[in-house]
Amino acid sequence: MAKKKAAGGTPATVALTAAGTEFTVHAYEHDPSSASYGEEAAAALGVSPDRVFKTLVADVDGELTVAVVPVAGSLDLKALAAAVGGKRAAMADPAAAERTTGYVRGGISPLGQRRRLRTVLDASASAHATICVSAGRRGLEVELAPGDLAALTGAVLAPVARG
Repeated sequence: MAKKKAAGGTPATVALTAAGTEFTVHAYEHDPSSASYGEEAAAALGVSPDRVFKTLVADVDGELTVAVVPVAGSLDLKALAAAVGGKRAAMADPAAAERTTGYVRGGISPLGQRRRLRTVLDASASAHATICVSAGRRGLEVELAPGDLAALTGAVLAPVARG
């Protein structure tokens, strides 16, 4: 019953349903002591970490920007800035990221954000038929085609991950 409520209750899943996008929700028991939300999700779902993507919020020249990169790697801030025509990027203040997206850290989804931010999806996503991203809360992932994610978020595809 909790899974059904969660699947219909996040802004991300509501946005996907409203758009008519094909997706699958995956719920798992989140461990609050986990060091990495993304790696925890990959392990819990039995999915390769290169198919599970984390949503990071950065500040590029004073504008909040979302980067969606594989949990197995890290964000290349210089590449992110270049991808959006900026000069300088730094990780955003966590409180500003939460306030702007409407999600809590570890559960920020690129979908259904309170205020839509410009988004960059790492180019490696296109190598997979489907990828997993946060569905809007810790312990809940949504699996969808990378092209659908890019279309719904207006994302630019660019190589912004390293490692």
